[in-house]
Amino acid sequence: MSSSLVTRTALTAATRAAPRAAFAVPLSRRGFASVAPVTGTSRSHRIVVVGGGAAGLSISHQLLRTGKFSPEEIAVIDPAQYHHYQPGWTLVGGGLKDPLSLRRDEASLIDPKLKFYNQAVSQLSPETDSVTLANGDKIGYEHLVVVPGIEITYDKIKGLPEALADPSAPVSTIYGAHTVSKVFPTIEKLKRGQAIFTQPAGVIKCAGAPQKAMWLALDHWKRAGLYNPSNPSSGAIQIAFATALPAMFGVPKYSARLEELRKERGVEGLFAHDLVEVNGNKAIFAKGEEKVTREFDLLHVVPKMGPYAFVKNSAVADAAGFVDVNQATTQSNKFKNVWSAGDASSLPTSKTAAAITAEAPVLVGNLLRSLEGKEPALEYDGYTSCPLVTEYGKVMLAEFKYAGVPKETFGGLPIVGGALDQGTPRRAFYHLKKDFFPWVYFNAMVKGTWGGPKGWKF
Repeated sequence: MSSSLVTRTALTAATRAAPRAAFAVPLSRRGFASVAPVTGTSRSHRIVVVGGGAAGLSISHQLLRTGKFSPEEIAVIDPAQYHHYQPGWTLVGGGLKDPLSLRRDEASLIDPKLKFYNQAVSQLSPETDSVTLANGDKIGYEHLVVVPGIEITYDKIKGLPEALADPSAPVSTIYGAHTVSKVFPTIEKLKRGQAIFTQPAGVIKCAGAPQKAMWLALDHWKRAGLYNPSNPSSGAIQIAFATALPAMFGVPKYSARLEELRKERGVEGLFAHDLVEVNGNKAIFAKGEEKVTREFDLLHVVPKMGPYAFVKNSAVADAAGFVDVNQATTQSNKFKNVWSAGDASSLPTSKTAAAITAEAPVLVGNLLRSLEGKEPALEYDGYTSCPLVTEYGKVMLAEFKYAGVPKETFGGLPIVGGALDQGTPRRAFYHLKKDFFPWVYFNAMVKGTWGGPKGWKF
């Protein structure tokens, strides 16, 4: 279903870097026909966008499409060779997608009118309106958009990089381009024993993804006759969900529904359990002040994550290391010509691609107003979405805004027997997740023409 696993040495190195925009460790590069990477003398631009992921490409292309900028007045900085549709890695873990189908050359997605620096960033200097690249070049700007995403720090869990790199170890994660191909083979291989799926403390990308992998694995084992939801102890496989959170999900409405599913399907809930070490077939968790050890026959791990060092160590960051921005306008609370959205920002909402569809137009509109000498006027309400795959063929489409208040696109629509409730898993939502969203991402969102629930922008 997917490309073969890389060697142990290559994977150990890869899992210490972030899966897409490896700002901390630049990836090897080659020349691209569509956009030539820039090196050499320092340059200045009206707008510099640090990050070429979902947020960086959406924002830079939305700015470009306004027609207010000449070629090369907007620059994009990103060291990645490849751009991955990361929300699709859940589907890879369930055996539904090939990871290569979710990958594009980074440079091929960037409009030639944008200046592309295929480099890592070593320093942000908002005091002097400049960015220093890994090669030492300094890039000046009038406005800076900081959207590099967040870094996956595999080695924050002791023993995890080595376990992921070992082809014989039944330890995997959907959270990396170099690790996701191991997930479904470990699920297929397991015929008996204890399966544990984890979710760490702290900020992560898409807080629903840790259990999406579990629900797909459960359904696979049930269909194979290895798991009995009504009497799990009678089946060959038992399943536990170990989360550092006190509940299944951060939004009360959907958390309650997911808790019902957990109980109906016989999944053991290990709440307030934060994985800190993998040692052979033992998973070691921190539960308050005590350590809890559980043996496993399959372990799916969500690594810890956090801001990149060049963001955390800069003047734009808050105490937690994220870009300190106004939660409504996305403008920096410290520098009026600095902006941020997506995973790197301090916006208090779930970090998803769907959130960026709502954040990007607000940032773009307010930045344009600032260029005209006006104050920001557009406001972001915290909208985000998490399509929770609960089994093969069904998705619970969680949509909400700040404070965990549901903000559903289809909720309340009349259907046979009443009104549509997005807390109920549905096949139509499954096809949105599996088929529509990957297509619209590469064909519209990263090109700046997709507005999420508001549809096409241009």
